[in-house]
Amino acid sequence: MPKPKSKVAILRTSPATVLEDYHRLMNLAGYQDVVAKDADTALKVNISWHFFYPSASTTPWQLDGVIRAMKQDGYASDLIHACHNRTVVIDAHLGERENKQIDVVEAHGLRNVHLYEGEEWLHIQDAVGDLTKKFLCLNEVYPKGFSIPKRFIGENIIHLPTVKTHIFTTTTGAMKNAFGGLLNEHRHWTHPVIHETLVDLLMIQKKIHRGVFAVMDGTFAGDGPGPRCMVPHVKNVILASADQVAIDAVAAKLMGFDPLADLKFVRLAHDLGLGCGDVRDIEIVGDVDAASERWNFDGPFKEMTFASRNQHRIYWGPLKKPVEWSLKTWLAPWAYVASVTYHDLFWYPRYARAKMAPVLESDWGRLFANWGKVQPDAAGRGYPEVGEPSAELVRSGAKHFLEGARLVGMAIAESPEVLSRKRGRGPQSTHAG
Repeated sequence: MPKPKSKVAILRTSPATVLEDYHRLMNLAGYQDVVAKDADTALKVNISWHFFYPSASTTPWQLDGVIRAMKQDGYASDLIHACHNRTVVIDAHLGERENKQIDVVEAHGLRNVHLYEGEEWLHIQDAVGDLTKKFLCLNEVYPKGFSIPKRFIGENIIHLPTVKTHIFTTTTGAMKNAFGGLLNEHRHWTHPVIHETLVDLLMIQKKIHRGVFAVMDGTFAGDGPGPRCMVPHVKNVILASADQVAIDAVAAKLMGFDPLADLKFVRLAHDLGLGCGDVRDIEIVGDVDAASERWNFDGPFKEMTFASRNQHRIYWGPLKKPVEWSLKTWLAPWAYVASVTYHDLFWYPRYARAKMAPVLESDWGRLFANWGKVQPDAAGRGYPEVGEPSAELVRSGAKHFLEGARLVGMAIAESPEVLSRKRGRGPQSTHAG
């Protein structure tokens, strides 16, 4: 009997119908066949920047639409929770406030789990056993192994990425969204082999999770040196699939890329049978013609930022030998400080307003500005009124500088190298506390 085709659902949407559209989208993609109702479900929120920046992070209507759909379809609220990871350059608590994700979680009365705060982590060998023998790269990156969240074992997970480009992986989506949640503190060690890492993480997910599903927001889409310093566009599409490879392939095709030729992580996963990366063999449902759009994005490499250009030099270029070694020693915090200083204290106040302005005037920009003030219609279809645009969404001035200075301090204080020394362990330890 032939294997059924991978399915990706895609719909055009608008604020007036977005909640209804997310419900329809998820059922078109068959999420109830994948996401078990008797297991806990983690909604893996994406925060690529703690400041609001269109297309960078999970939108509030994306999170709200998924939660409403699940509750309407009989999923118990006490078995649904938002899930966040931490990085040394992103403050997840600031991010969930600035991106209004916490507003949605609290409105629905759901648990809000931050994986690095009081959660137990399990050594990978204990979690997946002999699957480690199939890893493409993680055994070499972490010779002593690494840890994953124990709570993930037996849970469903629904990834909530956005459609955008990425300076390390060309595009980022469902597969990359597992990166922060599954790997512990030394994730940057995997950057030289990032494509192989994403494939290993997909293997792990298929082993540990009861069900894996992705719901991707393309109401905003980001082009350029993502996942932060992008040019945001209004694209009015949403996607969903149980196949993490297929949804990333379809999103990449929309942006103008050839998934198998341009995205090594998609090609590797496809060749290993972990999903379908060939869009010719993917069943598209919903607004089928929307999947034929080509946005002709420039991609992440045409106009790189100072930071992204030098990250490439460190991980794959002339600075690899003289500099990369330092990122595996107690010297590593220099890189975290450099990243936060550049992105938060230089790039954002200098460029963000001009790049964000066109989309902040859109219906989606106005809906975000007025989230919590405007209400869905009586039928719960969406937001027929979105309110007025707001310039206050762009941080600036002394308040922003002070926030940036705090984030620089956070990058040092919460770096794994500093924390491990405080715990009395060497900087090569790979177990999260």
